[in-house]
Formats: sequence, structure tokens, C-alpha cells
Amino acid sequence: MPTDPRTRLSRRRRLWWIVCVVLVAYAGWAWYVGVAFTAGVQPKEMDWNGDGNVSNLEMLQSAYAVGVRTTQQGARTCRTFYWIGKGEKDPFRVSCRTEVAGKDGK
Repeated sequence: MPTDPRTRLSRRRRLWWIVCVVLVAYAGWAWYVGVAFTAGVQPKEMDWNGDGNVSNLEMLQSAYAVGVRTTQQGARTCRTFYWIGKGEKDPFRVSCRTEVAGKDGK
């Protein structure tokens, strides 16, 4: 029984679906692992080697190599940056800030 050519996916559509599935899978993995760009890290904070300049390589590393864990204790919020391959137990930077509540308590 021949199939209708209009119902089959063309090579271009099949490739488009594969690309979409790969991107969604990567986004899910990145969110699960806590990759830096999914944690809302600003580009000016992506100076991973501490030289004072943010290079394109450092921005790219935020998409696959640098993880972030955020912890909150009262008004103090800390972000721990670590290399994904080395694990969270060996952070290379910890950034903490205290947020003061306004007059309305928020």
C-alpha cells in the first residue's frame, strides 16, 4: 500500500524536528544541572578566571562548563560557582549579597 507523499515528513522538516528535540533536551539538562546561563548570571559576572575581562570563551563556558547553586539564609543569598566536571564540592567563587526589606516589608 503506497503512502501519500503529502503525509510524509520531508528531509527538511525531519531535520527541523531533530534540531528542536536536541535543543529542548539540552535546555532541560542545563536547567537540571544548574548551568550558569540558566541561573540568570549577568555577562559582567562571567569573569571565571578573575582577570577583569569577560571574554567570548568565558561567556561560552557559562553554557556548558560552569554550574551555579543558589542558597538563601534569611535575607542573605549566596551563589556558589563551580566547574561542572569537578563538582559542587570544589567551588571557585562564592558570591553573597544581603537584601534589605523596604518599608512595605518586601
